[in-house]
Amino acid sequence: MENAKNITQIIIETINTILQNLFSSIDNNLYEILDDIIFINPDIISDSFFEKILGTNSHNGIILICNSLLFGFILYYSIKYLFSHFNYNQIEKPSQFIFKIIIFGICINFSYFFIKEILSFTSNITLAIRGIGEDLFNKNICFSELILEINKSIGISFSSLDVFSLDGIIKISLSSSLLSLVFTYAFRYIMVKIFILLTPVAFLSLILQNTSWFFKSWIRNLFSLLFIQIIVSLVLLILFSMDYSSGNLIIKFIYIGAIYALIKANSFSREFLGGVSTTISQNVNNFFKK
Repeated sequence: MENAKNITQIIIETINTILQNLFSSIDNNLYEILDDIIFINPDIISDSFFEKILGTNSHNGIILICNSLLFGFILYYSIKYLFSHFNYNQIEKPSQFIFKIIIFGICINFSYFFIKEILSFTSNITLAIRGIGEDLFNKNICFSELILEINKSIGISFSSLDVFSLDGIIKISLSSSLLSLVFTYAFRYIMVKIFILLTPVAFLSLILQNTSWFFKSWIRNLFSLLFIQIIVSLVLLILFSMDYSSGNLIIKFIYIGAIYALIKANSFSREFLGGVSTTISQNVNNFFKK
């Protein structure tokens, strides 16, 4: 009997040690990754390779392709205008089409400037919200600071954590949720980059009436993805406003609820603004929804 108890104790201690090392690795690495991939700013387009793909002027990247397609749009309109004299279909006036070619042609060639300003706008709002928290609480409003505050204040210590206790179960829930957060926001980060690359194409689509739906889908999806970081900033601000010194059970479950809110931030944004989902099948349907 004594030997059985010893073996059981050894197994429990081994499991605790393994999971403690795992949780410690997650806290030390993944929270910093979250800060980098959630709070998107104009630096996302400062990569030299990304700039070459998008194009910083009319002579390179996707902007060059869209400038070439402008001539295709002109040819399409010319043929459509010619046939309208035979089939009596109503089309827009040549003066209106030329005006759109000039205006949206300029927008295409200044796509880099426009997308940078959009990213700056949402980034500045995010920084303003986080700045309020930093002034009030004298702490950096970010994930790497949050985990230190939570572990210190509610008594989660890796050296004494028992994964078979209530605190251990809570820590397992937090860590698994954190992994879900990383995958969710990594996907969002990639989708933001894709929509940034589609900026010249979105402006190009405004030239013709039957392709203008693409711009509406693009702008709705892009702002929906960027709006998520504003929601995240507000959730973090609420978390830092709470008093964790009491260490009661309610606070621990509130923290789990906040992590769940961060996971569902995409759904909140999508319900509010529409746009892309983190579910790939829904993502395709939402993008082509007119």
